Amino acid sequence: MQYQENKFNLPALDGISAKSVEEHLGLYAGYVKNFNAISAAIEDLLKDAEKNALAIAELRRRHSFEFDGMKLHEYYFPQFEGGPAGLAANGPLAQALTAHWGSADAAIQRIRQTGMMRGPGWSILYFNPEIKAFHMSFIGEQHHGHFATLPIIVALDVWEHAFILDYGAQGKGKYIDAFFKNLNWKVIEERFAAFDRK
Repeated sequence: MQYQENKFNLPALDGISAKSVEEHLGLYAGYVKNFNAISAAIEDLLKDAEKNALAIAELRRRHSFEFDGMKLHEYYFPQFEGGPAGLAANGPLAQALTAHWGSADAAIQRIRQTGMMRGPGWSILYFNPEIKAFHMSFIGEQHHGHFATLPIIVALDVWEHAFILDYGAQGKGKYIDAFFKNLNWKVIEERFAAFDRK
C-alpha cells in the first residue's frame, strides 16, 4: 500500500511566509515519499531476510521516523485551514482545559513552554478519553516521546524548518507566537469533540 500526499487548503498566514509554508509542505511530501520507498525496500529485502537482516533492521528504525513525520504534519497543517478562529470561551474544549489546568490560557502556555524546549521536535497536546485528562509531551525527532494510543489535539512543529526562513535560528519564540495567531481553534475543537464523546 502506498500513502498519498494530502493537499491542504491553507490561507495566507500572518507571520509565517508563503515561502516558509511552501518549503514546509515540500518537507511533508518528502516524508510521504520516503515512507513509501522504505516500505518497498523492506519488502524487497525480506525476500532473503537472513542475508539482509542488518539492512532491514536499520530501515525499520527509520520507518517510524518517516511515518510520524508524515502523520504529524497531517495534524499540523489542517489547524490553519479556514483561517484564524479563537477558542470558544464557553465551549467544551475550553471548559475541559480549564477543569484540568485552571484556565484555557494556562493550557496554551504549557504548549508554548513545551515548544520552547531546546532541540528539534514537536509540542503535542494529547487527550485521554478514558479518564478525561490532557497530557503534554515533547516529541524529539517526532518518533520519541509519544503517549501511545492517545489522540492528538494540538500539534506544534518546532523543528527549525518551521521557522528558520522567517525568524532565523533563534526565532522559535516569534514563530510560536505566529502559530497561535493563525490557529483555527474550530478545527481543534472538532478533534477534541470526536474523542470527548467516547
